[in-house]
Order: sequence, then structure tokens, then C-alpha cells
Amino acid sequence: MHSLAVMIALLLGSAVAIYLSCELFVNGVEWLGSKLAVSQRATGSVLAAFGTALPESAVTLVAVAFGGTAASKALGVGAALGGPLALATIAYATVGVALLLCRVKLPKTPEIKAQFRGLSRDQGWFLLLFVIKIALGLIAFAWKPWLGLLFLLAYGVYLRAEMRHEGGEVEGEHEPLTFAPNSADPAIGLVLLQTLVALVVIFAASHLFVAQLGGLAPVLGLKPQLVALLLSPVATELPETMNAIIWIRQGKHRLALANISGAMMIQATVPTAFGLFWTPWLLDAPLLLGAGITAAAVAIMFVAFRCGVVSRRLLAAMSLLYLLFAILLVGLHIGH
Repeated sequence: MHSLAVMIALLLGSAVAIYLSCELFVNGVEWLGSKLAVSQRATGSVLAAFGTALPESAVTLVAVAFGGTAASKALGVGAALGGPLALATIAYATVGVALLLCRVKLPKTPEIKAQFRGLSRDQGWFLLLFVIKIALGLIAFAWKPWLGLLFLLAYGVYLRAEMRHEGGEVEGEHEPLTFAPNSADPAIGLVLLQTLVALVVIFAASHLFVAQLGGLAPVLGLKPQLVALLLSPVATELPETMNAIIWIRQGKHRLALANISGAMMIQATVPTAFGLFWTPWLLDAPLLLGAGITAAAVAIMFVAFRCGVVSRRLLAAMSLLYLLFAILLVGLHIGH
């Protein structure tokens, strides 16, 4: 087993690698969206979200489909529920904090309000799907696995709608492609290569980060369940969080918010389908606690986007819900 110093060094090193590869990824995916002639919103909500959510979905698939133990399958179910919790609280809070640090206010133009209403629809659909998947976790019946197909279908409908979304005003200019810094119109092959290389590094660094996080549990005397529910979701959603920081720094807050919204739609459907296919999908008290906090966070964002009252401070305050979850979860474990 690595020493504490080595684990912390690997933890910090992998976090830096994730950030740098996310810089490469957002640069590549913006060019990819331009090459495919899709709207900037679809670039954030579909292309970027699909790429950064792919590692987490793969982890869930491996855990539930190929895990040979009940603990492995439970880990997969926990990942399917923990991801949305981290996105609805930590990721949105990161956008708010980044806006405050950069001293940038969210515009109040009619176009921005229209886009926020679009994001509110995403939150509404997520909340509906989330409530259904939690309800399924309370009851057992023989044909439950077949319902996984409905979740995949739901994401297909969302994907089609986003890809057909009209362009609207473009936020900022493309920075030169990192793999072709002197080209004003880089080849699609180079764009794809850069995007895929970035994804591979994100995937590898994220797994290293999660592994070191898990290794810290016994060293620090923490229960593995606490680490799995409290810290692992934050780690697995680190790419989306890093993307948000990078886009806010570039003045592209709509891309940041669309990326989080799109990643939440993937997390509400694809990992859930995997869980329904290969596990009984029955939720215990800690998972139901996390689900309740997630639903509350999404409901707040739904109302805020719908009413056009999203602000930096409101986004930053979403972190308080995660803090509440942590306090209640620790209390639940102490009680047992």
C-alpha cells in the first residue's frame, strides 16, 4: 500500500492532469461542434457532456454487468445515484464560485432568459426521470429490467431534440486548436484526434484519482461507505466541474451550464438503465437520502431557470445542499 504522502501526491497529480486534459478537451469539442454544424448549446449539452460522462457510465456498466459480488453491484448502483447528486450541487456551485471570483455577472438579456427556460426543461425532464427511477428502487417485480430500455429511449429523445436545436448567438470566439495552433480552419481529423486524446487522459486520470481517494479511507480511519457516497461522486464528476471552470474563465457561462445540464440527463438515464438491466435496483437508506437531496437541488434549479432568477450567489449556495447531505449521512452512519 502506498504511503499517505504518495497517495496525496498522486491525488494532486491526477487532479492537475484532469484539469489540463479538460483544457485540451473543451478546445477540441468546441471545434468539433463547429465542424458538425451543431449549436453551441448542443456542443455543451451533448458533445461535451457525452464525452465527460462516458467514464462514469463505463464504471457503472463494469460494476453491475461484470462485477462478481454484491458489493460491486452496490457500488455501481451508488455511482448511478451519486453522479447526479454531485452535478446538481457541487458542479453548479463551482460555476457560481467561478463567476464570483471572476467578478462576472450573468446577463439578463431576453436571449439568456430564453436559454435558461430551455435549461429548465432539461431540469424538469431530469426530475421526472429521477423520481421514476427512485420509485423503482422502492419496489421489486420480475419485469423491472425491461424498463431500462425506456430510460435509454428517453435519452435518445433528448439527444435528438438537442441536436436539432437552433444555433442562436455564439458565445465568444474559438481559440486556435491546440494541435494546430497556426491554422484558422484545422482538419476534422486533427480535431477528432485532440478530443479523443483528451478523453483518454481524462478517463485514466479520473480512475487514478478515484483509486487514491478509496485508498485514503483506511489510512484516515474513514468507513469505505462514507468515502464511496461522499467523495467518489465528486471525483467522478471532476471532468464536468473542470470544464465549467475553464468555460467560465473564457466567459462562456452558457456552455458551462449546458454541459452540466446535459451530463445530468445522461446520468439520469444511461447508468440507470445499466442498473436496471443487471441488478435488483433496490435502494437503501443512504441512497434514498442522496436521492432526496438531489431532487431538492434540481427542483430549486428548475424554478430558478424557469423564472430567470439564476444568480452567482444562488449557484454557489447549491454547495450547502451537499454539506447538508454530508452531515445527515455521517449522522446516519453514526446512528448505525
